[in-house]
Amino acid sequence: MSSEKRRAFGARVADLRRRKGLTQEELAAAVGRTASWLSQVERGVQPVNRLDVLRLLADGLGVPLQVLQPDAPSPVESEPEASALDQARLVLSGHAALDVLLGPHQDFQPDALIDLRESVNRIWELTHTGRFADLSAVVGPVVAQLERGSRTAPDEYVPELRGLLAGTYQALAAAFVRQNEADAAWVAADRAIREAELSGDPLGVFAGIYRLCHAFVHLKHLDQAEHAATTAVGVLQQHVENAEPTPEHLSVLGSLHLVLALVHARSGKRAYARQQIEDARRVGRRLGEDRNDFNLEFGPTNVEIQAVSTAVDLGDAGEALDLAQDLRTGGLSAERQARLLMDVGRAHAQRRQYADSLACLLRAEELAPEMIRTHAAARSAVRDLVLAAGRSASDGLRALAERTDTLD
Repeated sequence: MSSEKRRAFGARVADLRRRKGLTQEELAAAVGRTASWLSQVERGVQPVNRLDVLRLLADGLGVPLQVLQPDAPSPVESEPEASALDQARLVLSGHAALDVLLGPHQDFQPDALIDLRESVNRIWELTHTGRFADLSAVVGPVVAQLERGSRTAPDEYVPELRGLLAGTYQALAAAFVRQNEADAAWVAADRAIREAELSGDPLGVFAGIYRLCHAFVHLKHLDQAEHAATTAVGVLQQHVENAEPTPEHLSVLGSLHLVLALVHARSGKRAYARQQIEDARRVGRRLGEDRNDFNLEFGPTNVEIQAVSTAVDLGDAGEALDLAQDLRTGGLSAERQARLLMDVGRAHAQRRQYADSLACLLRAEELAPEMIRTHAAARSAVRDLVLAAGRSASDGLRALAERTDTLD
């Protein structure tokens, strides 16, 4: 895009924004960018070449794409971008066990449970390590087997099959959230909740609600996330107070406090967010160890990782760096370790410590490449570093921006 075209485009964005009655901060938030980025766009400094960014701007301004950019391809001409989870999304499309509904079907073989248990563990491993293309390739046959088995197996095997199915759908929900495909995450989480209830595992239902809340957050349905999490915390807290809780009860309760902290932080409710972190800390101390019940990785260490993230979301970079300083995360998954490094990188960026920020993001990429290249917060941090550096951006930063596709 030439400088003349950039200026004309920027003037068009500014004019449409004013007609819509939006401030730069409001429009920037709607498209997941900073106000400084939008200011540079409107001044013709920052080009916008990517089609997905153009669509976001058009949606934020409430106009068709061609009004914003007349030479943009029409919806018929444009091809949808490929996703590592495209095949996994198809797993959610339709009914996975239609063949057992209308006629004779093959009897379930109990020996298959051994392989199915291993397959579900493998699906979680791929989710935690961010290997979404591999996950997408293996999840379809597993879901099909579990869906068929839950309908054809003798009654004694059905609860476990449905429990494995609930865990698989939870893994899919977690993966879709991390790939910013929150609509699919919502479907997967809803199915996880249903299967957990049918399996007779009430805590699995609460764990599914945790996944559902994350989908709501990514869809910016914060009121729904707050309602679902608050209701679940209230019920589970009452149970914990009236009975001797198992470690699993505490893990799920603590995780729900953490998702509520996220919701309140994204809503700008500082006091409420901090209260939920303190509540999660109390649960973590009561639990006394880092665990991985329902693949939630809840424990004292994960509480502090979330406390770092919450502080960054609230703009308290100094507090985030202080909290992260003495954390030891070697016993957690690569995804959790990378998440902490990503948030520390964001905190350094907020304090304009750009070299330290880049170093953290690169270390996070080594641990979980796909997460850093697809996570909205990570990509936003990389974009901000590029904007701050301008023409003096290092080769390493430019290479990271290319890998994360943040060079607009």
